[in-house]
Amino acid sequence: MDKHSVTNPRRMKTYTGGQGYVYQYYFVGKRAALANDPHAPATEYIFDVTSDRKTTFAVSVFVRDNASRQWAELHGRALTDAEQYGAVKMRLFKAFDEVEDMMSHGRELLIDKEALDQALSALGVS
Repeated sequence: MDKHSVTNPRRMKTYTGGQGYVYQYYFVGKRAALANDPHAPATEYIFDVTSDRKTTFAVSVFVRDNASRQWAELHGRALTDAEQYGAVKMRLFKAFDEVEDMMSHGRELLIDKEALDQALSALGVS
């Protein structure tokens, strides 16, 4: 084991999706979406995912800036980082439940205003 993995271990988590796959995933990080990305302007949350413990692939969840801004205007406050991350995980879990082949069809997930409202409502955020 190298020094980096000792000081910064990945917190691998497990989720059983609605399609019967057991996914393991961990949060890699977040960044502003690249300017040339079709989902920009947005914040991109990146996860490494595997369903077979052999092949790991990246899944990006994009939170559109205008969705966060509209939510803040409606509720009179900005989302906290934890609330936004909660919505991101809800979107990831929804894909695990609904997408048959995540590696081929679930690599880029989007949170627009409607998806943000649904996720935050499910989490009890108002």
